[in-house]
Amino acid sequence: VQLQASGGGLVQPGGSLRLSCAASGGTFSSYGMGWFRQAPGKEREIVAAINWSGGNRLYTDSVKGRFTISRDNAKNTVHLQMNSLKPEDAAVYYCAATTRSGIGYDPIVYDYWGQGTQVTVSS
Repeated sequence: VQLQASGGGLVQPGGSLRLSCAASGGTFSSYGMGWFRQAPGKEREIVAAINWSGGNRLYTDSVKGRFTISRDNAKNTVHLQMNSLKPEDAAVYYCAATTRSGIGYDPIVYDYWGQGTQVTVSS
């Protein structure tokens, strides 16, 4: 399974970005998908995750109400809509796929990882 993340960039505080992750190989529609981020000097942390059907989603507390994860199984893509961005959201964002049932917060449950896309929030 190959994951290709895109959509990062430079945005001012309060702005929006939409990240996309395109999957190839495997059976995308059966995978739980997650977005993680890692800032310099910090551990990789979950941002949001969505189960195979889209019926179950989770968000880390700091992004609730601002970020929305979605998926399109017909196009093998998962998106992360990020609104009201803050400087503390700046990081490299990674998409990941898990073949296990359900979704989780821990990076260890994810089997496949994309290459990351940089998000910079600065005026």
